[in-house]
Amino acid sequence: MERVDVAYAFIFDETEKKVLMVKNKDSGWSLPGGAVEKGETLEQAAIRETKEETNLTIKIETIAAVNEGFFKDKGHHALFITFKAKVVEGVIQLLHKDEIDEIKWIDIDTTNKRMPYHTGGVESLLQSSASYTFQG
Repeated sequence: MERVDVAYAFIFDETEKKVLMVKNKDSGWSLPGGAVEKGETLEQAAIRETKEETNLTIKIETIAAVNEGFFKDKGHHALFITFKAKVVEGVIQLLHKDEIDEIKWIDIDTTNKRMPYHTGGVESLLQSSASYTFQG
């Protein structure tokens, strides 16, 4: 199986208690993010993918979760790294209509149903924190 690294941005609106999610054309709802490109760090990938998918510029904070999975139909062994992130600037805009159907702030209960692989739900992501360092 081919190894694929995927970086996601977990962006939580503290006031509204909602999570920013994107509806991908082929695979449903997820956090903004995607595959890490060759020569790109995990952090750079999360920032780039969020900008491409939502038009928002973000600042990465800490790692909230690490998940992995085997996708035999695609021949992938995927490692998913979810970063906590904050919006620095920008207005939400759907830039790639060929890839993304919708961008929406989603309440916690609905987000938990859309991300059942986080067993502690959004609440666990809010509490979780691991440092991230690129060592060059």
